[in-house]
Amino acid sequence: MRFISKRFLLREFQTTIAKRISVSGAGVHSGAPVTLSFLPADADTGIVFNVIDSAGASHAIRALVSEVGATDLSTRLANSDGASVSTIEHVMAAIAGSGIDNMVLEINGPEVPIFDGSSVAFLDALAQAGLVEQSARRRYIRVLKPIRFESGASWAEFIPYDGIRYEVEIDFEAPVIGRQKFAGDMDEAVFRKEISRARTFGFMRDVEKLWAAGLALGSSLDNSLVIGDDNTVINPGGLRYPDEFVRHKTLDAVGDLSLAGAPFIGCFRSYRGGHRVNAAAVRALLSDPSAFNIVEMQGFTPSAKTKLVARAPSTL
Repeated sequence: MRFISKRFLLREFQTTIAKRISVSGAGVHSGAPVTLSFLPADADTGIVFNVIDSAGASHAIRALVSEVGATDLSTRLANSDGASVSTIEHVMAAIAGSGIDNMVLEINGPEVPIFDGSSVAFLDALAQAGLVEQSARRRYIRVLKPIRFESGASWAEFIPYDGIRYEVEIDFEAPVIGRQKFAGDMDEAVFRKEISRARTFGFMRDVEKLWAAGLALGSSLDNSLVIGDDNTVINPGGLRYPDEFVRHKTLDAVGDLSLAGAPFIGCFRSYRGGHRVNAAAVRALLSDPSAFNIVEMQGFTPSAKTKLVARAPSTL
């Protein structure tokens, strides 16, 4: 057995939300209006999207890395029926950052609303719904050995660590961004204060190209940090954090890594990563049974150390 320090906010039991709550907005790429409803779910349900099509039919898509499709500008989930939902990373980050295990997300369009380009609107809605503890124990993916994915100059890896830690580094030629790094242990408080308000970003020079491809139709200064041709942030309010760019990449990683199907205990590190690299790192970890085991917590007390009990991988 190993013990994990309670510097990290880890739970013994699974949670869901206490009541249904809905939010409405527009997709950043489609520009189309959409309503997203959060519904409580039974223990061991996991996170499931229910996509309502134009005919009113419902299509269930589990929020798992096995369902990840395109990852060019966002993370998209799709099922075998051809139903899909895209730009899920910000809401998934809010769910993970809130410590929620089981929930159904009912959505009447193919893209999650962007709101201000961060996770704040989702985080606030989930806080308003409230959390309920369930009787089933929460399971964690504990990293046992280093697992690394490389693609050109980009890479991402999981390494063993007694807690939940992110070390995300970006490196852009644009002087306004440059090389930035976020490194820290992650819990609900850190996510809300240090990560959740960081917005998605892009370059003005790319806008016309994206519009021609039918993308970024809903993008504006209200939901994206925009870097102008003079290499300055043109949003009137400026940055929310001095290193908001890397904090948003960390937010994306929190959302993408939640598609493992359970929280991980370990350290995630990346350099020049993104949605594709994040998903590939998760796949690499889960494809090697010797790289992780499934653990449950036993005897949770906030001020003491908590025993981790190993479970068979098939119980995830």
